Amino acid sequence: MTAGYNTISMGTGRKEFNPKKERPGLDHYIKDAGQGVLKQIGGADKIDESVIGNFMSARFNKQAHLGGFAGAIDPKLEFKPSLSVEGACGSGGLSLITGIRSVLAETADTVLSIGVEVQNTVKAIYGADILAGAGWFDKRKHGHAYFFPGQFSDRAGVYYEKYGHEYARNGMRRWFVNAIENARLDPTAQEYHNSTPDLAVLYDKMTPNGKAFVDHLNVLDCSKVSDGASGIVVASEEGLQRMGIDKKDAVEVAGWAQLTRNITNDPPDPVELTTIKAAAAKAMEMAGITMDQVGTVETHDCFSIAGILAVEALGLAAPGKGAEYVAEGNTARNGKMPMNTTGGLIGWGHPTGGTGVHQAVTIWQQLTGKAGDAQITLSDDRPYGLTINMGGDDVTVVAIVYKRA
Repeated sequence: MTAGYNTISMGTGRKEFNPKKERPGLDHYIKDAGQGVLKQIGGADKIDESVIGNFMSARFNKQAHLGGFAGAIDPKLEFKPSLSVEGACGSGGLSLITGIRSVLAETADTVLSIGVEVQNTVKAIYGADILAGAGWFDKRKHGHAYFFPGQFSDRAGVYYEKYGHEYARNGMRRWFVNAIENARLDPTAQEYHNSTPDLAVLYDKMTPNGKAFVDHLNVLDCSKVSDGASGIVVASEEGLQRMGIDKKDAVEVAGWAQLTRNITNDPPDPVELTTIKAAAAKAMEMAGITMDQVGTVETHDCFSIAGILAVEALGLAAPGKGAEYVAEGNTARNGKMPMNTTGGLIGWGHPTGGTGVHQAVTIWQQLTGKAGDAQITLSDDRPYGLTINMGGDDVTVVAIVYKRA
């Protein structure tokens, strides 16, 4: 993969965001991300096909058939293969996997992968109903009004009961602080302008209140409603040569997995992200590595408890020890395992269908030294990056292992 590009992640938290004023639409973000990639590779004639990952544009924007927008990015993409893919919040990851499969099948040497979502089109409570489509909608009437915060609030509640409330909140607080501190280093991040002097104090003031929101999470435990898009090229070695890009400016896809559990069932264990655990293990097995060789991870922290549980699913900490692992600073940018170095979903933002591609862009930036102020130091004995993109409540998961060139 090469030539990654992110639009600004737009929403509350950005100084230029004003919900009362007209904002850019879906086509703007697709064009911005696509053209940002094309400028780095010498133009659209270098692209064989395009894949656009998106979750709910048919409801948020009343627009479907997003594969048809490739030609709007550049006229030279018209009359080339283009399609859209959907897997809830994992749609961006499916866009990447579709590109990977095309290259491996030798039907394309260069695939433009885009992930996009524009969600600030409805009030939050209506948006919650739309986002509930990432779960089994038959259960909507039995779920919380804020359906997905309710799902992960329930997971957090079981974690509190099993391992201790204050213990868990200490880890979740640190996860939030890390997210905002990292986002402040990336000009495209939704929380880039956040200047709160003491983030931990702010977090503690926001006590979870089931009467106002959900029982076991506060709003700072949640990713924000976001508009944005990301793009990257998935290419064969021949494709790199055609684009005139040196391998040092690309990352090798060393392993991947895309697994899906039965959406009609409840999670097997509320305090385990079972599908993430299996997908990550399969991707690393394909790459022939262990977590000890991974230098940085981008994981799907739609909620802070999801970050804690991902730490445990990846085997970085034993069950119940994830909160402690995070609280001790191990996932901070200077910790043992830097995670979500540009803020993740809580800090950078969560344009649902765009998140998986944004994660790939961040890993590409870090492994090629292009992360700017957000750059971390990676050791030679840990040359791999890992992304975990989750759709729904641990239903569709895409895990990808990347290697430094």
